[in-house]
Amino acid sequence: MDDQQPDQNRPLVVLGPDELALRAELDRVFAGWGIEAGAAPMAYPTLLPVDQLTALDYWDNFPHLALLATGAAPESYGQLTAASAGGFAPGLLAPAEYALPSAACYAAYLHLGDSVVPAAHKVTTVATCFRRESHFEGLRRLLSFTMREIVCVGEREQALAHLDAFKARLAGFAERLGLPLSIEVASDPFFDPDASRSLMAQLFPVKQEFVCRTERNPDGLAIASVNFHRNFFAERCRITTEDGELAFTSCVAFGLERWLSALTSQFGPDPVELRERVAAAAGSAG
Repeated sequence: MDDQQPDQNRPLVVLGPDELALRAELDRVFAGWGIEAGAAPMAYPTLLPVDQLTALDYWDNFPHLALLATGAAPESYGQLTAASAGGFAPGLLAPAEYALPSAACYAAYLHLGDSVVPAAHKVTTVATCFRRESHFEGLRRLLSFTMREIVCVGEREQALAHLDAFKARLAGFAERLGLPLSIEVASDPFFDPDASRSLMAQLFPVKQEFVCRTERNPDGLAIASVNFHRNFFAERCRITTEDGELAFTSCVAFGLERWLSALTSQFGPDPVELRERVAAAAGSAG
């Protein structure tokens, strides 16, 4: 497993067949939960238009994480080989019209823009996500990683019930695995710290993380989160319910490589044994 390698500061990692099989088993479990809850499986584009992310306040909240996708400027084609060793300077590049998203659910909200959703509309998707972190650390913190999300869009009570159900399901799964998880309140950067929304977030937490702490990693690692966005995304994307009101949204997110790291830290580096453990814990759900 990658966390056993001496170099922990690489932004990118390679997973072998056994690690891929373990990641696939985890995703099979989480995707299955979504389908059982009525979520439609969806595949969205890897790239998102930068102007659409502007509508979500993305560039105000996450400028430090953003990775942009663009091509070389036509006039610079002859200079690329010589310039590649030090990285391409901005003058060699065309304007960036697309971004690599840092979470899987943004595409779902943008896709539902200007639509009326039925009661408790749910989708699930998995995506390669990208975050330009300040540092990297094994499988715990990567430049690109895999995220499975299960999204609910509908009435307020439906969005909250979605989170309650998955919090219980996650807790039970972790207990059967023998994986020590605690639920901790986290900040939600979509709420301006100087705005009234931030005060509401303090009174009613909108983001909670499932944090794994082991003897090898006592600082803890967030491997899943449950997120209640109120009607922030519906307001920005103009998503309404059948009664004409702005929809509420919530999502459950799983960082798959982080799950690999947590399982390895708790149970050791044998991916075959870990895969059997995950399958047994999923199969023994009552």
